[in-house]
Amino acid sequence: METTLEKVLKVFKTPVPELFGRKHDAIADLTETCKTVLDLGIALGLGALASPIAPIVSAGLPFVWISTRLLKRFHDKREQDRTLGDCVKIASTLAYLKSLEKLLEKTDFWTPLSVKNVSETLQQQAENLENFQLTEDQAEEVIVCFHESELAKAFNQLLSNNLQQAGINQNEAEIVTERVSRNTHRYLNQSLAEAGNAVKTLAQLYRDGWRKELEKYESIEEYLQEIAAKPKEKVFAEEFTFRDIYVPLKAKPVDQKGDVDKKAAAFDLESWAKGILNTSQNQDNVMFIQGGPGRGKSVFCRMFADWVRQNLHPIWTPVLILLRDIPQLQSSFRQTLREAVKPDFAASDDGWLTDRNTRYLFLLDGFDELLMQGRTSGGLEEFMSEVGQFQLDCQQCKDMGHRVLITGRALALHSIEPDMPHNLERVEIQPMDYQLQQQWFTKWSAQFGEGTTSAFQQFLQDSRCPDRVRELAEEPLLLYLLAAMHIDGELTVEMFEGASSIRAKILIYQKSLQWVLIKQRPKTLNRQLTKMETDGLARILSEAALCVVQSGGECAALQMVEERIQDNGNAATLIQQARERWGDDALKNALAAFYLQPTAGDKGGSVEFAHKSFSEFLFAQRLKESLEEWTEPGRKGEEFIVKNDQMAWKIYDLLGYGGLTPEIVEYLMELLTANQQFQALQLFKRLENFYLRWCDGEFIDIPVDIPEGTLPQKKTRQLQKQGIQLGQRQVDVYAGLNVMILLLELNPTFRTHNCHTSAKGDGRVQMN
Repeated sequence: METTLEKVLKVFKTPVPELFGRKHDAIADLTETCKTVLDLGIALGLGALASPIAPIVSAGLPFVWISTRLLKRFHDKREQDRTLGDCVKIASTLAYLKSLEKLLEKTDFWTPLSVKNVSETLQQQAENLENFQLTEDQAEEVIVCFHESELAKAFNQLLSNNLQQAGINQNEAEIVTERVSRNTHRYLNQSLAEAGNAVKTLAQLYRDGWRKELEKYESIEEYLQEIAAKPKEKVFAEEFTFRDIYVPLKAKPVDQKGDVDKKAAAFDLESWAKGILNTSQNQDNVMFIQGGPGRGKSVFCRMFADWVRQNLHPIWTPVLILLRDIPQLQSSFRQTLREAVKPDFAASDDGWLTDRNTRYLFLLDGFDELLMQGRTSGGLEEFMSEVGQFQLDCQQCKDMGHRVLITGRALALHSIEPDMPHNLERVEIQPMDYQLQQQWFTKWSAQFGEGTTSAFQQFLQDSRCPDRVRELAEEPLLLYLLAAMHIDGELTVEMFEGASSIRAKILIYQKSLQWVLIKQRPKTLNRQLTKMETDGLARILSEAALCVVQSGGECAALQMVEERIQDNGNAATLIQQARERWGDDALKNALAAFYLQPTAGDKGGSVEFAHKSFSEFLFAQRLKESLEEWTEPGRKGEEFIVKNDQMAWKIYDLLGYGGLTPEIVEYLMELLTANQQFQALQLFKRLENFYLRWCDGEFIDIPVDIPEGTLPQKKTRQLQKQGIQLGQRQVDVYAGLNVMILLLELNPTFRTHNCHTSAKGDGRVQMN
């Protein structure tokens, strides 16, 4: 069944002589049709008389009868008197009406509103709009950028007033009006190109341009479907989605020095971001959201991008970019955007950022995960400077107007804090307070029932539950982890008795690792794992964590992981068995556990940890195993199983990648001291021996005629093969400095074991 709009378009596309040469006056028929629709209280054939959006739909009716009367006027003029303004005005009216219709088709948030008679004021505005005369310059302005034209202002005023009369508040009416106005350009060229003989010359001018425009808008629509799918993705191996358990977050302002205003009241993060987008003030500021691991930055980005898609597009078109997926920064931020945004609307259009009809909201997630060459602070500083300048350019250039929202961990900014751009509107995500936790528990209850949820809440409130565990429960990701383990009986108050803060956190991670390997995996394998398989999977995860940490982000190439596990019997056997079952996807399937997932946009070539802190813990556990191995006594007169030369290579292999983070060191030292059999003195002496040899340049100054090269060269080749750009001098420096960190950290440990240290004259640290 034809809608009223389709009838209008059919009339408009009919050649004028044919239209008015008919026996029956088609315009009169159309006018009568519109009058009937108006009397019924519906328009455009979109709904029944009882439709709750009928008052909103009726807002489009003035544009229907205005277009019919404009057509009549167009026909009445002699051909030589018909102007560009006449053609553009008719096409614009139809395009505006089409834009309104399309918005109403996908709008699901209208509430029933009262139907009111059109006021005399609105009738007068409609008549004024009908008589609005477009000069040739104004007509060209409409074609170039409709929403900035004088005609658009007149259309918007009429529609906004009509919506408000129907019962919508002024703010919502203005948002709807701007969405209609900004999307009109999409249909304007289509109207001009399809106008037929009535405006033959104009149609010929814009037909090819319209086709390119159509392809661009179709590409944007396809991309927005990807944005729409983000909140619907499953939470790891669960049956529910991120939307099912997501709750809004709270934040506090951060000053120019990077200090959080702790005295300020926490505010809703989403409302803050929405307010910035809906105001014309401070458009030169970058929206800057920082927060610790697990605070919900990435989930916020996907949820907010979808909200913008539903409620503000095309005022703002959301573009979500995971910065860790950018392999290399380009010469400018604009080129970096071009490289990061793969859809055709960016890839095939050199002027996509200067099209006044399209305005983007770029959500850049994870500035701390940029895989920059050498991962130097200078690279991050330059990137942040370019982002700040880009936002200034957008505010100053009328052809742009985009906004940037960027998220990441504040820890990555410490070295460049004084040089951060001045135009940052900066906030920090706060831990989930009691109110937000209760909202989360309500959503969790909808998935698992009130009894299960209540039992978990009682666990958190138990006096035996460490404060550190309750602190972890203030992070959205770890709150989920704790709740899931509690359901499976892997989390009890008894396991935390007497545990320190860091020990409690390690217990959580150790339990989660056991939970994944034993509880989660059989659901996939349909059988109980043997100890060899469990050990093999644990080693695979440890090597994956090492690869992730050495890669500098949250993901690592599967090839890099597989190469590292070849020397471990259990892990290599497990992968071989998996390859016989799954083929080339063996490692990917073996890693398909709770906290590991394919990298976004990747075809299976890399994996990422869902929580960066968990990869740091696993890497610390991997280091602990090696450090303990270096103190194991040898056989047949050998002092140690791992000889000095073997140990030197292992140090470069494990530590020659970058600086150990405080989190990794904290985990490592707690894990070591928890082992009562740990030979601290022997480890210190062996590390000191390496350190002194390193200070003498022994490892980097080995003669170059050795076929395999120096140890720094060997590690450098290994890293560069995986795309990690570190030079041998950097590898050598990091290996020595990380050993020095371990030596310094070991001293307090030895004091607790009744050991003593003293400095010798040559500067060496001596253990007594």
